[in-house]
Amino acid sequence: MMKVRLMLTCLCDAFYGEVGIATVKVLEHVGCQVHFDARQTCCGQPPFNAGDWKAAKQVAERCRSLFEGNDPVVTPSASCAAMVREGFKMLGVEPEVPVFELCQFLRNVAHVERWQALPNQRRVAFHRSCHGRMLGLGSTQEDLLRLVGNLEILPLNETEQCCGFGGAFSVTHGNTSKGIGQQKLSQIVASGATEVVGGDMGCLMHLQGLAERLGVPLQFSHVASVLGDAL
Repeated sequence: MMKVRLMLTCLCDAFYGEVGIATVKVLEHVGCQVHFDARQTCCGQPPFNAGDWKAAKQVAERCRSLFEGNDPVVTPSASCAAMVREGFKMLGVEPEVPVFELCQFLRNVAHVERWQALPNQRRVAFHRSCHGRMLGLGSTQEDLLRLVGNLEILPLNETEQCCGFGGAFSVTHGNTSKGIGQQKLSQIVASGATEVVGGDMGCLMHLQGLAERLGVPLQFSHVASVLGDAL
């Protein structure tokens, strides 16, 4: 049995507890022993993105100290994985932490080649987060979801288009953020999907809030939740 350490995110802790539960369910299903250190807090990405690298380094160093070791660290967030893998190096925080985004771990480390079917048919559009490019995710998340029976991923134009969230960007540049998000929503609606699946809770929160304000009838789900629903 492989031991993994679960790294949850600030958004998961505050708004998406079900994603953390689903992540544990999925990891245990593939034979992992999941360890969660309750002392963990933020990875340091918010101050890093805001340009306060001094504060970011302090937070990042504490995060690194909690996840030192050789056992894989798995997080249901491409943005936090990218921060730990790439942002820490930019801040001069060492040693490196063996961190993986959830789907990347399932495909490349656990070597998942099949998955159960959902109880009911679902037609979804998949949103790729920008931080996935930093991790080299490519279609990894979609490829994993295609193993799920009764799940159809509809073609989406401008697949690499940002949702407009960008962390603090959505606060400091609200109108621009909204415009980018509306463009993304229009592509989702044009696909014919009634549900949006993504691997980053920040993206999902931003798009869902925007859809609700605009009256766009869409459901939003994290990839971990979809995988967990099939078990």
